[in-house]
Amino acid sequence: MTGLEPRDRIIVPLDVPDAEAAIALIDRLPEARFFKVGLELFVATGATVLEALKQRNKKIFLDLKFHDIPNTMAGACRSAARYGVDLLTIHATAGKPALEAAQAAAIAGAEAAGVQPPTLLAVTVLTSLSQQQLNDELHVPEAVPNYVQHLARQAEACGIGGCVCSPQELIVVGTACSDAFIRVTPGVRPTWAAAGDQQRVMTPAQAIAAGATYLVIGRPITAADDPATAFQRVCEELAA
Repeated sequence: MTGLEPRDRIIVPLDVPDAEAAIALIDRLPEARFFKVGLELFVATGATVLEALKQRNKKIFLDLKFHDIPNTMAGACRSAARYGVDLLTIHATAGKPALEAAQAAAIAGAEAAGVQPPTLLAVTVLTSLSQQQLNDELHVPEAVPNYVQHLARQAEACGIGGCVCSPQELIVVGTACSDAFIRVTPGVRPTWAAAGDQQRVMTPAQAIAAGATYLVIGRPITAADDPATAFQRVCEELAA
């Protein structure tokens, strides 16, 4: 997706506990165009926050990370697609039948509601996980980049439109998947921000150079004294 402006590439997560806090943050970031609604906020507010975003003509990344048997994932994606969101996450490790069922159901659900279907994103390896945790705690005996590449390739083969991976795996995903396969990456920290609890990070400019389509950038913006100024600072860092 070439030609995107810096502010089109930044997805701001609404990691707050209720609709009031979410709407206040949205309104403090008038230049931001894309927001992420995750589990905490969606469970607390349901569609309320999605409606608030749509009223403000914002794009929506609904990050619910569905991971279940194929029939349940299909039902969840069918229902979620009716909200008319732009991006929707499922776990790549749910397996091929579940990925295929989710993709078909998302299209069907959107068509029934008269909205554009969301692009499904397969979550590969969470950016909070280290190599040691993957091997020792989850008993996956692969190097993180190899495992992410395998999951992304399999997801695209199932018709999924993109993936979520850390910046460190962007290049290997790029070698395995088509240019049309969207790459969304958390674990992005501007040069002036702390890494926090993310284990595998890059700066915004480094992540775009490595092949990211969209960058999820949270606390450096949302925890700033002036979120709008912080957002503009990230845009300027990307443009430079």
